[in-house]
Amino acid sequence: MFRTTSRAVAAAGLLLTLGLTTACSTGQESATSDAAPAAPVSGKISITYLQKQGDQEYFVGEAAGAKARAAELGIDLKVVNLGNDANKTVSEVQSAIAQKTNGLIIVVPDPAVGPQVVQTAKDAKVALLTSDDQICATGPAPASCGKDDLVARIGFSGEQMGGEVGKRAAEEFKKAGWSPADTRIVSAWKQDVTVCGDRVKAAKAAFTAGAGAEVKNIDVATDNTPTGAQDKIAATVTANAGVKHWIVWGCNDENVQGGVTALENAGIGADNVIGVGLGAYLACKDWSGTKPSGMKAALFINGKDVGALAVQTMYDKLKNGKDFPKEAFAKTTMVDATTWKSAGVSCS
Repeated sequence: MFRTTSRAVAAAGLLLTLGLTTACSTGQESATSDAAPAAPVSGKISITYLQKQGDQEYFVGEAAGAKARAAELGIDLKVVNLGNDANKTVSEVQSAIAQKTNGLIIVVPDPAVGPQVVQTAKDAKVALLTSDDQICATGPAPASCGKDDLVARIGFSGEQMGGEVGKRAAEEFKKAGWSPADTRIVSAWKQDVTVCGDRVKAAKAAFTAGAGAEVKNIDVATDNTPTGAQDKIAATVTANAGVKHWIVWGCNDENVQGGVTALENAGIGADNVIGVGLGAYLACKDWSGTKPSGMKAALFINGKDVGALAVQTMYDKLKNGKDFPKEAFAKTTMVDATTWKSAGVSCS
């Protein structure tokens, strides 16, 4: 879901935000963001939804969910695909403000643009909400950001998602009867994306608790794409030629799909691979055919739910003055080859 992007805008963003006040208030239930000081809108509401990688399956679904909810609420909604261009993020935010949008919902290609986006929205008195990935008002790295400086976010709980992945991987490991001595875990993710780190950390803890055994873990830094993960994990497999059994998880389906492919190309059979995806939009493709796959399960995260919830949350803010929650989460469902269709996974 995430790719490497340029950080050319980071320095400029930081200069713009020296002395910037906090983006969110304290408190578990709601956040009154200084980045969202807009007064309630009395007429028709206009919202701009800016997404990284807008042609990726998850974000296509997210846009569809946002559009459907906007139609129900009578909102003018514009969806913009930012691709992986951090510089385009800033220019599209400025363009949306110039077009008199009332609210911005954004999935950033690079969290380093966060401070500049926050300041731009604040100066224009336009409400700002993030979906999926976090951004910080006072610095380029959400992982180093104080909780009060994180912009309100709609998405999924990284801890909950990772925990479900680790739990299912442990179940599959115990069912397979593998020895920890000749098994390795690959944890693959883009390591500057905060929500990815949350997912992987939780997966590790849940696996250890569920498996009742210590299995050596290998962290693999990727760009969160299938090909990027495949290349990096292939090198890891080559460096660990004596390993018989492999468990693969990561930030998203892309990482796990890349890992499963790398293992298959290395001649490791599907019976010796436990891949647990996160998203299910790529995992389901393995389950659509008759060929055995190392992708044993995946956590279904429905982008439509996030898009709809983000639009509803922005509407409640703009129409009724309701404070943004610090975070709001959509539901998830674990699926496999026998359940993905009935769960409603879209597999194109």
